[in-house]
Amino acid sequence: MRFADILKGPEAEGKEKHVPFLEVKTGQGPGQEKVVHVVVGKETPHPNTVEHHISWIELYGIKPDGQAINLGRAAFAPTYTDPNVTFHVPSMDQFKSFCAVSYCNVHGVWQNCIEV
Repeated sequence: MRFADILKGPEAEGKEKHVPFLEVKTGQGPGQEKVVHVVVGKETPHPNTVEHHISWIELYGIKPDGQAINLGRAAFAPTYTDPNVTFHVPSMDQFKSFCAVSYCNVHGVWQNCIEV
């Protein structure tokens, strides 16, 4: 088995939302730099209970040559936090796309990418 075989995407989505939604936005603050916002359950919130929750989200930047750079990880505590994170990427122009991976403790690993 390969790791790619366990990654699920939008085509596997069911009633509960697991696919990370990514968008590039203008950040707050004096420089108003671009940021990558990632949320699981943008339109339909994912359950956030001890029994069923999103444990973490990772963001990868993909360079034009295909190299993947791990840009960060956010971990979430069940019932106390929301799977919603903003990554500040000062070198945004170095990437052709961004991919997010999220982990649901019941339904496994989910992924989604956007081109920039």
